[in-house]
Amino acid sequence: MADNARAQRLADLIREVVAEKLHRGIKDPRLGTHVTVTDTRVTGDLREATVFYTVYGDDEDRKAAAAGLESAKGVLRTAVGRAAGIKHTPSLAFVADALPENAKTIDDALARARAADEEVRKASSGASYAGEADPYRKPGESEADGSQDGADGEDESA
Repeated sequence: MADNARAQRLADLIREVVAEKLHRGIKDPRLGTHVTVTDTRVTGDLREATVFYTVYGDDEDRKAAAAGLESAKGVLRTAVGRAAGIKHTPSLAFVADALPENAKTIDDALARARAADEEVRKASSGASYAGEADPYRKPGESEADGSQDGADGEDESA
């Protein structure tokens, strides 16, 4: 079994080679500049690699890019094998990354929170305090103003 550092180095190399080959080496119009390689993970035995990618566009573009990546899998694996120079070239599996959808969900939640904060800010703009503006006692105030006899816990009848 390979160590994690070697697997990580191989994953980085695969990510770079696949991205470069997609950008410059493959003439498939389904791929082009629409596909971005976001991450690559390699198993501990260096036999399988998972390449995560995103596609700029709608659902049709995503489906076309997935089909294009499947058809170019052999060419990409050959390029990885040449660049890596290892005995066994890992098999490649392409997985669409859910990063853009997660980012959109987070952006929508932040927009709702900003709108709710703005509503609270508008509602509180003309509001006043329920009691006095400064409800705390100041040193030197007389006890008749704010406290009762025996309120400090001492019993005066003893």
